[in-house]
Amino acid sequence: MNPRLARAIVNGALLGLALVSLAPLLWMLSVSLMQPGEASRFPPPLLPDAPTLRNYRELFARAGLGRHLLNSLVVAGGTTLVALLLNTMAGYAFAKLRFAGRERTFRALLAALVIPAQVAMMPLFLMLKPLGLVNHYAGAMVPGLASVFGIFLVRQYARSIPDELLEAARIDGAGEWRIFLTIVLPLLRPILVTLAIFVFLAGWNDFMWPLIVLSDQSMQTLPVALATLSREHVQDNEMMMAGSVVTVLPVLLLFLALQRYYLQGLLLGSVKG
Repeated sequence: MNPRLARAIVNGALLGLALVSLAPLLWMLSVSLMQPGEASRFPPPLLPDAPTLRNYRELFARAGLGRHLLNSLVVAGGTTLVALLLNTMAGYAFAKLRFAGRERTFRALLAALVIPAQVAMMPLFLMLKPLGLVNHYAGAMVPGLASVFGIFLVRQYARSIPDELLEAARIDGAGEWRIFLTIVLPLLRPILVTLAIFVFLAGWNDFMWPLIVLSDQSMQTLPVALATLSREHVQDNEMMMAGSVVTVLPVLLLFLALQRYYLQGLLLGSVKG
């Protein structure tokens, strides 16, 4: 087959897949700009007759979505910062430090990957209740603070750090904390960006755990607030689509800003170690 023809076929197929992937997002944005009831017409219009931001104003002015947006930022952002620290330290320890039971402990952690997260929700809730962390932002962050997948990801990447580099630092008198902060962390930057995106997306999109642990309506995260709002405005498709845009937009912008580091971390992490 002619190379140009083959390239054109591949590019056309990729373009078609991209359009299929983007179509729901573009439709969601279009409906969010429509007048109330406009999306319920048959056949439904592809574009709004008179684009309006009324649905967004309603969400923030009357439904108080700004508060729930802030709640999601606090929970997802706080979880990401702490999870990066804990997972990075644990992954580095399993990769480069020698201690009794290291391999057995790591294998036990890997075995925990097959256990669904939902299984631990009720025991975790019962543990947090006596600690006063129910209906508290910290309680909503707990499940995402330590991740077996995150530890595994960092460990595999950290194994590529030359042992000679760490030994040279120790010979020069550097302690383990100084080695970790000044040598290891800069070398782990690509995989840390990848891990940060994973953790932030998981915290941002999480629905079940915040629904269980945050009973105060003013503390609800964005997915929970939108689910509650959808029951009150079941016929208001335009407003619900506006809420979906508000939910998707921050993570989409985050990914677009960091996609180069994200892909670099995934590719390097898959071949290192």
